[in-house]
Amino acid sequence: MSKPKVVAIILGGGKGTRLYPLTKDRAKPAVPFAGKYRLVDIPISNCINSGFKKIYLLTQFNSASLHNHIASTYIFDQFSRGFVQILSAEQTYNSESWYQGTADAVRKNLKHFHDQEADYYIILSGDQLYRMDFSKMLQRHIDSGAVLTVAAKTISRSEATGLGIMATDEKGMITKFYEKPAPNLDISEYKVNSTYLKDSLGIDMNPSNEYLASMGIYIFSAKTMEEVLDNDKTDFGKEIIPDVTKTMPVASYLFDDFWEDIGTIKAFYDTNLDLATINPKFNFYDEKMPIYTDRRHLPATKVNFSNISSSLTSEGSIITNAYIVNSIIGVRTLIESGASLDGVYCMGATRYETDKQRKENAEKGIPNLGIGRGTIIKRAIIDMNARIGDGCRIGIDNIPRQEGDYDNYSIHDGIIVIHKGAIIPSGTIL
Repeated sequence: MSKPKVVAIILGGGKGTRLYPLTKDRAKPAVPFAGKYRLVDIPISNCINSGFKKIYLLTQFNSASLHNHIASTYIFDQFSRGFVQILSAEQTYNSESWYQGTADAVRKNLKHFHDQEADYYIILSGDQLYRMDFSKMLQRHIDSGAVLTVAAKTISRSEATGLGIMATDEKGMITKFYEKPAPNLDISEYKVNSTYLKDSLGIDMNPSNEYLASMGIYIFSAKTMEEVLDNDKTDFGKEIIPDVTKTMPVASYLFDDFWEDIGTIKAFYDTNLDLATINPKFNFYDEKMPIYTDRRHLPATKVNFSNISSSLTSEGSIITNAYIVNSIIGVRTLIESGASLDGVYCMGATRYETDKQRKENAEKGIPNLGIGRGTIIKRAIIDMNARIGDGCRIGIDNIPRQEGDYDNYSIHDGIIVIHKGAIIPSGTIL
């Protein structure tokens, strides 16, 4: 029997307003993550580790940095016939509109997918953190005889409001699907089928996690996907999946490991900083299923007389006489003497400055790239290529701050976000 032909489709999302200002100048999948990665590296790595190496990435906003990252990172040899290809929204004779939703984005690119003559399509989100072997999900799809399989995770009622909820029979076939039920809606009929949970995972139902939620990961039989998209419906969760469930066999695939949607500033911040804890919820140190990213060929990080704990430091950084705790230091970050960081994700820089450039900037009163002398920062995200001068105080008190977006910084969920390329003069207090 020949190996099934699988094409992976990663949905890059819309404007990424929930992650603004990190998405101000870049597409959501291109947002730096965990010090040295980009969000898009997660689904792409899961595909590669699962043996699925024909990957399309659909996006439409600020895609320049995403193009650069993909082009420099995912270069397959001619024998594997693998690729990662970006498909941006485009005007054609048949359509002049941008993607109107997840289903619409896939529909408008079907003509590109046809070249691969796929047996199955796997559809993924570009803003989640997890590690999954998709080949096992594909096998579940084939064995069940379903035309669509939805990856599912057990969750609590309070979490159900923001996700698609499904009811299943004892074999895990989905009988009903409801997208994002209101908090006060009675959805008791959607509670987990304990027999299916026991048979699939060998575990008893957790009383606090009594609902099954869609993870936004779908496997379609190729013919079926084209059939169900032959209309003007725009969204998989709200329209396509509920309709398919009513008329065709749809299976669930239970996933019982770490999974996090990181589509908001708070979720992004919390998920990143958890990676620096002693026992993080997600393990990047898995050599069997690694997370891939750009090989930058940078030197090791240099640390001079510093106190660093519960933190990650990425390659190419120079840290001098600093105090760093519960933080992530991105690539090429320069931290000067006397600086203190607590609960900070510093994304780093895309380049080093020469001595000449540093001198010219100093004459203009512009700080160097990185964190200046004696600067103290707490509970903040410092975007790429930010310049923070000497003696700054950012987020060091507990007073309430006005949420909003300002000239070179924003405040969302109580977290200060210094914009990409921002210049924060010496002595600034935020």
